[in-house]
Amino acid sequence: MVSTLQLGESFVGDGANAAHINTVLGHREGPAGTAWATALAGPSQGHVPFVAVLRPSLPVKPMTLFVTKAAPASEEHGLLIWGPAQAGVASGVADAVADGTIPREAADTHALIAAVWVNPAADDAEAVYRNNREAIRTALANGAAGLPDLDEVLAVRHEPRNPFFTSAAPVSKETHDL
Repeated sequence: MVSTLQLGESFVGDGANAAHINTVLGHREGPAGTAWATALAGPSQGHVPFVAVLRPSLPVKPMTLFVTKAAPASEEHGLLIWGPAQAGVASGVADAVADGTIPREAADTHALIAAVWVNPAADDAEAVYRNNREAIRTALANGAAGLPDLDEVLAVRHEPRNPFFTSAAPVSKETHDL
């Protein structure tokens, strides 16, 4: 049983069709449930959280709130968010229940928030679907395992990089050791 608040992160794919997902999973009667209900009831311009569904009127369990990290930049971008990204998230959550990452007994007692990035330049619906399905499954597995390992974080702290930035000159270890 998921007894603590689990936080997860995953980045899958490359280029414009990559997926980046952050997850918050916890009991509905705890902070995750409060955050879930608050986010659903308080949309902001361009960011309207919605319940992820496998099919119309068939939400995935645990109930999953899909929160966009980027406001729809165009009609096509919106369709990629509400279509393949949502389908990927819903399928990936169901995968996590099927494989035991999320225990079956948590399906009706827990709430999941998925913060999802879909690049406005994305152009391949199938890749968006596949990448989001894998990213949420991996984020949930990372949360369940308490990853990343702190030693791994500390080992690379002087050489940060991501798809949008790589430091040209690593910071010296002596400069930032406190």
